[in-house]
Amino acid sequence: MTNSSYLKSGSDKIAYHKTEGKTPGIIFLGGFRSDMTGVKAMALEAFCKERSHAFVRFDYEGHGQSSRAFEDCTLGRWRDDALQVLTKLTEGPQILVGSSMGGWLALLLAIAKPRRVAGIVGIAAAPDFTETLLWEKLTPKQQKELQTKGKVMVPSDFGEPYAITRQFIEEAREHLLLHQEIPVNCPVRLLHGMKDEDVPWEVSFSINEKLASQDVKTILVENGDHRLSEPADIEKILRIVGKMLDISGRG
Repeated sequence: MTNSSYLKSGSDKIAYHKTEGKTPGIIFLGGFRSDMTGVKAMALEAFCKERSHAFVRFDYEGHGQSSRAFEDCTLGRWRDDALQVLTKLTEGPQILVGSSMGGWLALLLAIAKPRRVAGIVGIAAAPDFTETLLWEKLTPKQQKELQTKGKVMVPSDFGEPYAITRQFIEEAREHLLLHQEIPVNCPVRLLHGMKDEDVPWEVSFSINEKLASQDVKTILVENGDHRLSEPADIEKILRIVGKMLDISGRG
C-alpha cells in the first residue's frame, strides 16, 4: 500500500490518498471512528481508477493517520476537514459518498459548497446521530456524568471503550439537519440496510422527506447491516455511484 500524503494546517495534518482523473471526482467520507482503509473506500478507489475518475479518501483528525486525539475533536472540526479536502485537493464537481456520519458531513458540505457538489450517495447516512443515537441512548447516570465531568466512556462493538465529550455533543447541535428543510438541491441516493442495528433505516426516509432536492431516491437492502461491506453490498454501492456519474453527463 502506498504511503499517505498529508494536508497540513499549522501543526494539524489530514492524511489522504488521491487518485488523479477526470471529473466529476469522488470523495469518500468515512464513518464515526472509522478510517480510510475500509472495504468501501478501497473498492471505490479501484472503481474510480478503472473509470479514470479522480478520487480522494482521507482520515478526519482524530482518526487513522491524521493528527489530534479523537476526544479533542468535534463534528464541526470534521466538517472543516472535509471542506479542506474538497477545496484544496479537488477541482470541479465532486460526488460525495458518505458512510454513516460521513452522510451527515456530505450534506453539510453540499450546503456550504453547492456549486462543487454534483451529487451525494449516502450509505446508512446518520445526520443528527449525536442527538438521537448518542445522547438519547445514554443512561441518566451517564448523561449526568457527561454534564458534570465533561466526558463519559461508552462501550464499542469494535474494540476498547471510547470517550464522548460534552463539547462534542453540544457543538454537534449547531449542525443538526432533520428539524427543518435541508437546503441541498443536487441528486441524492440513500442506501440503507434493513438489518442496520446502529442507524435505523427509517432515518434515510427522514432525510428524503427533508431534502429540498427533487431528485432523491432511497434504496433499502433487505438483508443489509450498518456497514454494507459484503460483496453484494459493494456491488450495489458501485452501481449506484456509476449511475450518479452518468447523471452528471460525464460518466
